[in-house]
Amino acid sequence: MTMSRTKVLIAGAGPTGLMLALWLTRLGVPVRIFDKAAAPGETSRALAVQARTLEFHRQIGIVEDILAEGIRLERLTLHTPAGVAARLPLSDFGRGISPYSFAFALPQDIHERVLITHLERAGVEVERGTELVAFQDKGDAVIATLCRNGKTETVSAAYLAGCDGARSTVRHGLGIGFPGGTYEQSFYVADVKGTGDVTRNGMDTTISTYGFAIVMPVRQSGSLRLIGIVPKAHEADETISFEAIRADIERETGVTIHEVNWFSTYRVHHRVAERFRVGRAFLVGDAGHIHSPAGGQGMNTGMGDAVNLAWKLAAVVQGRADSRLLDSYEPERIAFARKLIESTDTAFRFITSRSKAIGLFRRYLMPKILNALLHTSFGSRAFFGVISQAAIHYRAGPISSGVAGKVSGGDRLPYVVGANGDNFEPLRSLDWQVHVYGEVDCDFRAMLAPTGIPVHAFAWTDAAGKAGLQRDAAYLVRPDGHVALASPVQEAAAFQRYLASLAIRPRTAERAPYRVPGTMHSLA
Repeated sequence: MTMSRTKVLIAGAGPTGLMLALWLTRLGVPVRIFDKAAAPGETSRALAVQARTLEFHRQIGIVEDILAEGIRLERLTLHTPAGVAARLPLSDFGRGISPYSFAFALPQDIHERVLITHLERAGVEVERGTELVAFQDKGDAVIATLCRNGKTETVSAAYLAGCDGARSTVRHGLGIGFPGGTYEQSFYVADVKGTGDVTRNGMDTTISTYGFAIVMPVRQSGSLRLIGIVPKAHEADETISFEAIRADIERETGVTIHEVNWFSTYRVHHRVAERFRVGRAFLVGDAGHIHSPAGGQGMNTGMGDAVNLAWKLAAVVQGRADSRLLDSYEPERIAFARKLIESTDTAFRFITSRSKAIGLFRRYLMPKILNALLHTSFGSRAFFGVISQAAIHYRAGPISSGVAGKVSGGDRLPYVVGANGDNFEPLRSLDWQVHVYGEVDCDFRAMLAPTGIPVHAFAWTDAAGKAGLQRDAAYLVRPDGHVALASPVQEAAAFQRYLASLAIRPRTAERAPYRVPGTMHSLA
């Protein structure tokens, strides 16, 4: 039997698998991606696309296509049975934190379509109707058996990525536990055509004593997404028709429904896998963690996993880093997944609690507290940082080091903008780089030159200081835009030691348009 070969075999072509495939392809790594579904999905639970995901899309040059397909949400309107309780701006609530300072909605199926289009342009086809039957880690490769139309194929891959969802075949094959539980409440989700007192290009949330409902525009064609809790009287029903709860939905959402494009009910799980890696196989996205829809974090977290893994796999596969670099994937991403489960679990239990006391607090006091908090600069910035995933950091991770100003190794590089551009532009190289905000010492530059890693000098501005950066400090930035090493002084030896510890070398000049040591950027 002939055996085909690839560098990275990706099981699952949802947003996570597609993101991993696209980043690896951009980094020059051969991949094969397959999915047991015969076609991409045409319906979508996931809707929110967070700023951090848009930043990753900018790095690979697809963000404009994504933005063109979705809707920027202008405001969040909180309703109670007594009327409008609060209106909170969403159009620019992350100003100064990210280039994408707004809330953004794009249905998952359209999001996937954009990713697939870019993959196909790069010469990678998703292999549909293809199932992972078995796999074995041989130490130097993973041997996988795929089945399509009754025919089997053996594939040898350097690494296997399980992006195959909550029922992951890869996770089961690795024997990794998936502890957690299921919330007692059922949810409904629907795409409808309807009318009512809803905010155009905004999100309407109704908070009542015994539940909540959300209304959002989802497609530029004008349909609405409705999300809420199935009424208690129907909770035990195995199958629930739309008509059975239509009156409840219309009352809760304030929408008179004329046409139903899609309707579904589901139970929500909260689980984190015990491990995200065994040998040459990795769990990515829902295969490793699933959580409540509170805050629109699920799909974005999976795509964040994909980016974290992609640049590390590329460096190791291409001999640009020691294989120990891959040891950092699990601790960095599992720590965030556990923290996210904890926070979304608390929020979800609060917003779905049927306790009368909590219900009264939710209905009468919570809107006032949110209104007061989010109309302050500190409150809205903190809220944006958490929701947008811009506040994710890997400070406790094994490849994070140092502190300079308010920036620690592991932090996402703070965003700084000026009249002539921003400091995220060089991140398009998908490569290691050093940033200095202020003056670059000639000896520092000269001693780093042999490493091939470019030094980007940005003129010092008040904006850089406000972002937490330190004047004349040096920051080694990873390909995913997180700071690896933060040094208050330009000491080349510390950077050389860091790079040597993981045998890190930059990508080739042909692949890295920004790989010019000594680039001077003015943000003034």
